[in-house]
Amino acid sequence: QVQLVESGGGLVQAGGSLRLSCVASERIFTFYKMDWYRQAPGKQRELIVTIISGGNTIYADSVKGRFTIFADDARNTIYLQMNSLKPEDTADYYCHAAGLGVDYWGKGTLVTVSS
Repeated sequence: QVQLVESGGGLVQAGGSLRLSCVASERIFTFYKMDWYRQAPGKQRELIVTIISGGNTIYADSVKGRFTIFADDARNTIYLQMNSLKPEDTADYYCHAAGLGVDYWGKGTLVTVSS
């Protein structure tokens, strides 16, 4: 039902910044918990941040203090601002929406951080 489209990935030097976007096909922030996940090659998918209606956020230790999630509900968009990027941040990044009994995933956007 809900389509999620990520964008903003690319190649960046260590210490640089990127901003990822996740655009939903309908109003979503007020009805779903929103997450960003990432998955590096050969590794398990990792939850890096969650935001719920009301603005409460939870960050993984691996990104805390460097990444920030924020929402623009009027534009049906969730953002992930990534600063002080490290080579270890290289991964496919996925937007995720979860409600009662439903899950929606984007197709991902690749972030590559060179040393």
